[in-house]
Amino acid sequence: MFRCRRCGVCCRWPGCVKLETDGEADRIAVFLGLEPTEFIDRFCVITPDRSHLALAERADHSCIFLEFDGAAARCVIDPVKPRQCRDFPEKWNFPGWEQECAAGSSGLES
Repeated sequence: MFRCRRCGVCCRWPGCVKLETDGEADRIAVFLGLEPTEFIDRFCVITPDRSHLALAERADHSCIFLEFDGAAARCVIDPVKPRQCRDFPEKWNFPGWEQECAAGSSGLES
């Protein structure tokens, strides 16, 4: 199990955060108090291969739902964040994540 230190590095890594699991978009919409179509229109894009919806990202590649409270990163939709986000770094990561992530490999518990 990984213990996040809220550095936000994984939320600023370029690439798509796909909404793959059934109901992810609907759960996020409800959490934000939006109709699903409004959530999709405001906060989603189509992946380059046109196979999925993905969360929009800012010009600096950070997730649209990433905020900072001082030095700590905060996910606005944390209770309903996509599976892809919940699965970092155990089921996906990026080259060199251990050096960039504040928890690094020390955040992995046995």
